[in-house]
Amino acid sequence: MSKLELRWLGHACFELKYKDFTVVFDPFEDNYVRGFGSLDVAADLVLCSHFHNDHGAAYVVQPLEGHENPFQITGIQTFHDPEQGALRGENVIHLLEADGFRVAHLGDLGCELTPDQLDQLMDLDVVMIPVGGFYTIGPDEAWDLIEAIQPRVIIPMHYRMGDIGLEKVAELNDFLVQIEEYNEYPGNTITVDKKTEPQVAVLKFMGN
Repeated sequence: MSKLELRWLGHACFELKYKDFTVVFDPFEDNYVRGFGSLDVAADLVLCSHFHNDHGAAYVVQPLEGHENPFQITGIQTFHDPEQGALRGENVIHLLEADGFRVAHLGDLGCELTPDQLDQLMDLDVVMIPVGGFYTIGPDEAWDLIEAIQPRVIIPMHYRMGDIGLEKVAELNDFLVQIEEYNEYPGNTITVDKKTEPQVAVLKFMGN
């Protein structure tokens, strides 16, 4: 059975493996985000939602070659703030599709989505969603979006864990407190196939 493997590398950075192809989303600059050190990761493709230091350090990812890209990739243009980019610029949601799987990384989404954009994000198998607020949508806005698009597996990102993470963003529990159940994984990896149950998946930061 085909399966996706996602590994959380800290902050908003994820490694996605499908078949023999590897994608890294939103790599951060070495030691730029408090508590997250240096990334040691290689990928066939790097996708950055924008090019701030905590999301756009594509140069830190070691290149892989010779693997065929199985994904159809759609970039959905959004904003990093609720004022049409006037505060922090633009943000790109990356939607990846392959063999019936639909995965979206929302980057530093900071605005409400249009009806057309919401339609594009329906029927997701996995969504990686910021929940920390201040620079992005916060816990309440994240839940409103989740209710609107009904993804199967929800992976929160871009939050604070005590002294780890950006100082001004919310703690993970500010997001989790609104639900009764979630799956807290012992490591930083989740494997998703078509039989994976709907869930909020909390991945553990394993250090860099």
